[in-house]
Amino acid sequence: MKDILITGGSGFIGSNFILKLLSQQDDVRVTNLDKLTYAGDNARLASVEGNERYRFRHGDICDRSAVEEAFGTGIDTVVHFAAESHVDRSIDDAGPFESTNVRGTVILLEAARKLGVRRFVHISTDEVYGELGEDGHFTEETPFAPNSPYSASKASGDLFVQAYRHTYGLDTVTIRPSNNYGPWQYPEKLIPVVIHKALDDRLVPVYAQGMNIREWLYVKDCAEGIMALMASGRTGEAYNLGSGHERRNIEVVKGVLSILGKPEGLIEYVKDRPGHDFRYSLDSGKIKQETGWAPNTSFEQGLESTVKWYVDNQPWWRKFTEGGKEQR
Repeated sequence: MKDILITGGSGFIGSNFILKLLSQQDDVRVTNLDKLTYAGDNARLASVEGNERYRFRHGDICDRSAVEEAFGTGIDTVVHFAAESHVDRSIDDAGPFESTNVRGTVILLEAARKLGVRRFVHISTDEVYGELGEDGHFTEETPFAPNSPYSASKASGDLFVQAYRHTYGLDTVTIRPSNNYGPWQYPEKLIPVVIHKALDDRLVPVYAQGMNIREWLYVKDCAEGIMALMASGRTGEAYNLGSGHERRNIEVVKGVLSILGKPEGLIEYVKDRPGHDFRYSLDSGKIKQETGWAPNTSFEQGLESTVKWYVDNQPWWRKFTEGGKEQR
């Protein structure tokens, strides 16, 4: 039986990973260490409550004693999702991003080193690379050029992971996914914001003219890619994890409105945010070649199922949408 510590497992991607892991692998036990910030919610994991192979630990990765307690005596692998992840929030206040994404990562790495963890899987982001023009793709060798406090904090975490590999010999794998979307995403990111605004016939704010381009990865496909790399990623390596499904933000917004049968007149173009990267695009050939992983969900399928989930699960997300910080 493998004992896996997952940080931030009550968040959007982490919870999807836990559900996928427990359903597909009978030989794992999962400890979920989560601070339960505004974006963390154990409702995402209600289906595994009571499962003898799952336990929850309420704690902050910046708290050394909480981290060491979560490690216990037999953790085999760490999968590190816990992070502050909202770019707009990082622009308003970079402090929590430096604390969680940098210091918290170092505390975890140090505990993993001292306690003899076999493998440390670090979940990063494509935003560490900066931005692209209309052409080209980021490879794992693309130099870091972060442009927001959020992406700078994640790049710093990546560098500490690399340092612990080279200095201490810790077995590490770094994964850089593209924009995730799907059910259970906290309603501050683009797709859930458009859904909840449109359902209430409210204006849907879009930065500038919505020409910025993102690569969209359905969260369940992301979870499967992480599972593949946890098992067979090469030590010390970084892997891009993308879908190849690039869309302009305005295309995404209009796609949601179309599915909901709402008019495009709800779109409200607003002032662009500071340092807004134009385009992200990943070359994910490395993971595909080494593990055989490939995304199973087209963007159209994923968007349709995501919109349907939010329509059918309004009590969950509506409790968060009053007075919250919203992504555009």
